[in-house]
Amino acid sequence: MEYIILCLLIIILVMLMIILLKKDDKSDEKINKLEVNMIKEIGDFKNDFTRSLTNDFNNQTEKLDNRLRYINDKVNERLDENFERTNKTFNNVLERLSKIDEAQKKIDTLSGDIVSLQGVLTDKKTRGIFGEVNLEHILSNVFGKNNTKIFELQYTFNNGTVADAVLFTPEPLGTIAIDSKFPLEHFQIMVDKNNSNEIRNQAEKMFKQDMKKHIDDISSKYIIPGVTSDQAVLFLPAEAIFAEVNAYHTDILEYAYKKRVWITSPTTLISTLTTIQIIIKNIERDKYAKVIQNELRLLDDEFKRYKDRWDKLYRSIETVSRDVKDIHTTTEKITKRFDSINQVEMKEIDDKKD
Repeated sequence: MEYIILCLLIIILVMLMIILLKKDDKSDEKINKLEVNMIKEIGDFKNDFTRSLTNDFNNQTEKLDNRLRYINDKVNERLDENFERTNKTFNNVLERLSKIDEAQKKIDTLSGDIVSLQGVLTDKKTRGIFGEVNLEHILSNVFGKNNTKIFELQYTFNNGTVADAVLFTPEPLGTIAIDSKFPLEHFQIMVDKNNSNEIRNQAEKMFKQDMKKHIDDISSKYIIPGVTSDQAVLFLPAEAIFAEVNAYHTDILEYAYKKRVWITSPTTLISTLTTIQIIIKNIERDKYAKVIQNELRLLDDEFKRYKDRWDKLYRSIETVSRDVKDIHTTTEKITKRFDSINQVEMKEIDDKKD
C-alpha cells in the first residue's frame, strides 16, 4: 500500500514538472531526457514494487500455510482425542449393556427357579423337608455344626415321638423340642386377592384350623412331664406366614400361648436361639466361677495348714539354733581351758630346764 502511494506521488510530481517545463521551448531536450529517466525509474520502481509485492505475498502465503497446517494439526489432535473418548464411552456402554443383558438372563433364570420352587413346595412332604433343612441350617449357624451337647436333630423321645430338633438347655429351661410346620395351601388361597371374599374367608377358617392342629400336635407330643420342658417351639419356615399370624390372627397366638407352644419364624428363631446361647454361656461362666471359688477356699485351707507347719518348723529351727549357739559357747570354753592347760605344762618344762 505504501509503494502505491509513493508511486502516485512521483507520477504527480513528474506531471507537474512536465507542465512547468513545457512553458519553455528550450527545455524540450531536457524534458525528453527527464521523461526517459522517469520512465526508466518508473519501470525500475514497478519491477521493485512487483518483486517486493510478490515476496510479501509469498511470505504471507507461507505464514498462512503454516497457520492452516497448525490449525489442521490441532483439529486432527482434538478429533483423535474426541474419537478415543467416544470410543471408550461406547465400549463402556457396550460393557454395561452386556452386564445388563447378563443380569436379565439371571433374573429370568431366577424367576424360573422361583416358579420351580413354588411347584416343589406344593407337596407336603417336600415342604416338610424344606423346613427341616432350614431349621438345621439355623441351629448349625448359632451353635456350630453337630454340636450334640446343645442340640440334636430328629431326636426320638421315650414315648416314640420324633422331633425335628431338640435343645438341651440348663435348668430351669431343660429339654425343649422344636418342630417345623409349613401350612401353605390355605394360606396362599387366603392372601390371593384375585379370589372372591367367600373363597378367601373359607380359606382363612381352614388356615386357622391347620395352625391350631399343628399347635395341638406339638403340645401333645413334645411336652412330656419329667422329660422335657413345659413348653415347645413351632417353627414356621416362611416369614410371610409368621407375619400374617402376628398381624391379623392374634387368636392363634393366644391359643398357642395357652398350649405353651411358641410360634417362631427364621428371624425370630435365630434371636431366640442366640438368647439361649447367651444364657448357656452365663450359666457355664457362673458354674466355673463357683468351681474357682471352691478351689480358692480349699487353697486357703491348705495355706493355713502350711502356715501352721511352717510355724512349727520355725520354732524347731529356732530351738536348734539356740542349742547350736550353746554348743558353740561350750566349745569355746573347752578350747580356752585346753589352751590354759597347755600353757601351764609348757611353763613347768621351762622351769626344769633352768
